[in-house]
Amino acid sequence: MARQDTVTAADATEPPTGGTARRLAHRLRGLGPARLTAVAAVLVGIVVIVTLSITGTGGAGPHQARPTPARNFSLGALGHPAHRITLSSLAGRPVIVNFFASWCTPCQKETPMLARFAKQTSVAVIGIDVNDPASSALAFVHKTGVTYPVATEPAMGSTVVDYNLPGLPATFFLDSRHRIVKRVYGAVTRAELTSGTALISERAKGG
Repeated sequence: MARQDTVTAADATEPPTGGTARRLAHRLRGLGPARLTAVAAVLVGIVVIVTLSITGTGGAGPHQARPTPARNFSLGALGHPAHRITLSSLAGRPVIVNFFASWCTPCQKETPMLARFAKQTSVAVIGIDVNDPASSALAFVHKTGVTYPVATEPAMGSTVVDYNLPGLPATFFLDSRHRIVKRVYGAVTRAELTSGTALISERAKGG
């Protein structure tokens, strides 16, 4: 009979101390390389899920941390790829960067609200449409009333990688020095837009 090697959820999520660590080590010693790789992937996945649930990066919710420099980007504009949309062109101004897609269900609810908010604020807003057919994206931004600049990016484009997206939508609040001071992973709310804008505007005044 083939041996069945399993690692239970309790083993994976309980801190590996004392008896738990010894039991886990005993189970892993009997695994071949292929199974060990598979188990490692599962464990990494569990760790990521737990981490995201703690930090709020797995769903809707704000995540504030020490300000970190935002990477500049130069992306083709939606519908006009020869025209470049760059973060550096807004030097000295606070910016909200929103990653979205027409096929993203939370984005379909979020984008019309963000479009209305953008018309009422002096803070610059840039949309980055990810992994979307141009025709679908153009129809979506027209339908939702978007008037701020929208760039396009493939799923594994350099900007997606640089900003370490956990999924869509994702919104980044940049101060006037283009440091990321707040992140919202998942659909952003009006309250989060208001508080985030106040934060980066206040930082702009204070330098």
